Amino acid sequence: MSAQETTAATLIDGRACAERVLADVERQSQALRQEGITPGLAVVLVGEDPASQVYVRNKMRKAEAVGIRSFEYRFDDTLKQAELLTLLAKLNADPEINGILVQLPLPATIDEHAVLQAIDPRKDVDGFHVENVGGLIQGRDALAPCTPTGCLQLLKQQCGDLAGKHAVVIGRSNIVGKPMAALLLAEHCSVSVIHSRSVAPEALARQADIVVVAVGRPEMVDARWIKPGAVVIDVGINRRQQHDGKTRLVGDVDFASVALIASAITPVPGGVGPMTIALLMHNTLKATRLQHASAESLALF
Repeated sequence: MSAQETTAATLIDGRACAERVLADVERQSQALRQEGITPGLAVVLVGEDPASQVYVRNKMRKAEAVGIRSFEYRFDDTLKQAELLTLLAKLNADPEINGILVQLPLPATIDEHAVLQAIDPRKDVDGFHVENVGGLIQGRDALAPCTPTGCLQLLKQQCGDLAGKHAVVIGRSNIVGKPMAALLLAEHCSVSVIHSRSVAPEALARQADIVVVAVGRPEMVDARWIKPGAVVIDVGINRRQQHDGKTRLVGDVDFASVALIASAITPVPGGVGPMTIALLMHNTLKATRLQHASAESLALF
């Protein structure tokens, strides 16, 4: 069953939500330009990974579409770590650059952690610098990772006030799982995190009003994991081989079974994915305002 077929669950439209975020970013970037400020986003790509090239191209196009000036830096996988760190130091010092994103994964010869920590936390639009991670955990207004923040906006759109709801996050990655749990705690949810060492994970997940799945395993979570009426956010995006030899995109959730009992669910594609780029644009605009100490607050959410 495809995500487009009608089911018991409401489909949470990530594309429509992303368009609303982008429209607000475009409006506010125009207001900044009237103040003489043009937001600038630098994207650094090292290597020839095909998926990364597509992601970077899409990010650059979207930035230009909403009035954010884009700067692209491409290198082959022979780039040395010291050279990359030198570039980041220049971008940190460049007043025309308000956001810096280093596309992951990096070649094995480069220390990913060292690179991410070399980015000025005020320009860290991916939200991976330890200063931003700590700010998120402490509930400060830090730059937060784009994908979990996008998930949160989809949940708030669907559920309204999240306070008091029991949320289960399946997966504990630094990119999605851990920041997702912190964001849900900030919304006053009761939060459980399920991972590979959890005992009776299906039983734990069945207690939840909200389930966010980010494990990178195609269709792992089926109806046995979900309480009837729960809201399900599927962060996964995987290619699965079909009998005819073609591939199709699937999430980490078995859509066909879960959509029969959930009250709402994100499709794959068209759910979380569009929100990630929209929140990258939002973070770039937020970073610009912080750096210029603009009197007008960025109040998209």
